[in-house]
Amino acid sequence: MLEIVIIAVVLVFVIPVGFIMSTSIAAAAIGALMKDNAELIDPESELIETNI
Repeated sequence: MLEIVIIAVVLVFVIPVGFIMSTSIAAAAIGALMKDNAELIDPESELIETNI
């Protein structure tokens, strides 16, 4: 019976939290790469200064 409770806790809490944390890390990495790319393409853009 204890094994079923442990499996249920893992499925309900651990997996969703891990997924949310990994997607936020990926979003931060993609955002940083896109910002660097935008600065290289057009360093005088006004939009780069507003997104800090």
